[in-house]
Amino acid sequence: MSSSAVTSWQAVLEKDLPLLGHRNWIVLADSAYPWQTAPGVKTISTGGEQLEVVQAVLQAVDDAPHVRPIIYTDAELPFLPEEDAPGITAYCMGLKNVLVGRSVHSLPHDRIIALLDEAGRAFHILLFKTTMTLPYTTVFVQLDCGYWSPQAEQKLREKFVPAVS
Repeated sequence: MSSSAVTSWQAVLEKDLPLLGHRNWIVLADSAYPWQTAPGVKTISTGGEQLEVVQAVLQAVDDAPHVRPIIYTDAELPFLPEEDAPGITAYCMGLKNVLVGRSVHSLPHDRIIALLDEAGRAFHILLFKTTMTLPYTTVFVQLDCGYWSPQAEQKLREKFVPAVS
């Protein structure tokens, strides 16, 4: 990977992460992921290895006080046979190491794409394409509020009674 590619995608992440928040997504895509036409999707070619990009992006999100990651992977991934996707076993082991200690949601690829499409109608999506050439390896990161937990939101909702006019 050229140093300009590293600087370029990392600079975009550093610049855009403070603008992202609850309901935005960051997609860490394989090289065959399509270039989308939705105006809210910003696609950046990293020229980088997938696991390195995943690790760097998750570290940046972890370091940002305003957001936390909700991670999705394709449910098809563990079912890919090595003979059809040479290298998939090593990739899965590497991804497991990168995601250790994190909650990861596994959904069918089409379902994740539907969630992403729905979000993309109103919210920005930052998409980093990597050099990965294995199927179903894209890692999807939905951003949630980093300083307000789902438990706190639930407690608020239980107490909150909207005014009726």
